[in-house]
Amino acid sequence: MTNHLLNPQATADADEPTRVQRQESCALSTVRRVAAMLDLDPDTVATGQALPRGWQFVLLGADTRRSALRGDGFPGLGVPMPDLGLPRLMLGSRTVAFHQDIPVGASVVRSSAVQKLVRKTTASGPMAVVTIAHTLCLAASPEPALVETQTYLLLPPRPSGVAAPEAPPAEAPQSAHCKTAMPDETLLFQYSALGFNSHRIHLDRHHAREVEGFPDLVVNGGLATLLLTEFLRQDLGVTPAALTVRHVAPLYCNRPVTLTADPVDGHWQLKAFDDRHRLSIEMTVDEKE
Repeated sequence: MTNHLLNPQATADADEPTRVQRQESCALSTVRRVAAMLDLDPDTVATGQALPRGWQFVLLGADTRRSALRGDGFPGLGVPMPDLGLPRLMLGSRTVAFHQDIPVGASVVRSSAVQKLVRKTTASGPMAVVTIAHTLCLAASPEPALVETQTYLLLPPRPSGVAAPEAPPAEAPQSAHCKTAMPDETLLFQYSALGFNSHRIHLDRHHAREVEGFPDLVVNGGLATLLLTEFLRQDLGVTPAALTVRHVAPLYCNRPVTLTADPVDGHWQLKAFDDRHRLSIEMTVDEKE
């Protein structure tokens, strides 16, 4: 995706959130690469087709200069992510509202802003919750095509030599629809590259293990969300109108992920479980009528 700065001076007033606008292109070549990453035939993608809902991550990537990256490599995804002396970052939740389809090949105006920043003190020390809001509008229309919010947790450093605990195994989940995925290094690399996400927990095994205390590379939260929306789209034929995602625990590279889907009270309830059958992600989806 080619980014051009529409507003070269991002606002940072005390009474106004930091906001950045970009002109994005839903380029055919990039969408074809997403299809290839998902092991789909890229030749089935054509200009003018609707971008599959869930693939919008390629329109929300950062273009942060290397010198401006956080110490953990996280680029900020459109707006600067504060450090606050909290060197670890994890995705906490996400909401997406799809108002209209984005055609492949279309020009899109993205507006991104830090919507909220809340500092907290927990038993583990200080932390902060940062909410980033994105709006995508087709260049020919002022009405939003998509609105997405992402909530990130900024955390203190992990004590030296202390690894993140792994929960004991649980019983296998029971569901109306079930599928297994195996995110490996290649998938993590391709997803991170397409979204220009340089967060080191997804790319640098030494950093993930020795600095962050994880047992292996961490699967991107957005990638795990994409696996769930693709499960809906490809296996169940469901097109989402809106979705809410809560990230409960990390998923790790080269470990099987169990995806489940159940219709509940007029919605779809999806979940992702790690290799120990521990709940990792909860997603609620409203289906497009």
